[in-house]
Amino acid sequence: METTHEATATVAPGASGQFRLGAGDGGLLQLVTFTLGEEEFGVDILRVQEIIRMMPVTRVPAAPSFVEGIINLRGKVIPVIDMRARFGLRAGAADEKTRIMVVEMEGRVAGFIVDSVSQVLRLPASTVEAPPAVIEGGGSDFIRGVGKLEGRLLLLLDLDLLLGEGEKAVLDGLH
Repeated sequence: METTHEATATVAPGASGQFRLGAGDGGLLQLVTFTLGEEEFGVDILRVQEIIRMMPVTRVPAAPSFVEGIINLRGKVIPVIDMRARFGLRAGAADEKTRIMVVEMEGRVAGFIVDSVSQVLRLPASTVEAPPAVIEGGGSDFIRGVGKLEGRLLLLLDLDLLLGEGEKAVLDGLH
């Protein structure tokens, strides 16, 4: 995936509950969207290194339940996180649409198993609202906002907050 600029779009709550972006971004969030069951999620396109088809994953003994294992991607060992397990969703069988999104989180590279990768999307910042109070602070701090588009909702994720410090340390040990 190529992008034309290297600045990251930071999403921060604005005074009106809307989200604002850094200067020079044209008011658009550039996202890669993926699905888990019926839900759709979005992550900053600049954090996604690549998207690959599902491949065999080597299990790691005593890893947290959401860590599926590790893969060898062109000579680099990468931990793989089952996003369904991470979000407490019912397990689903892998099929031809299942993908591994290779992402960067605070300098760590990890793979996310997702049901499918939907699209690359440019979402106007004006269509994003802060997460509802019911999910704020309830272990869902990684949800940065909710995008509204064409009759559906898109949960925007902050990859740096997706894992706790202990979980990040476990991932570090899997490299």
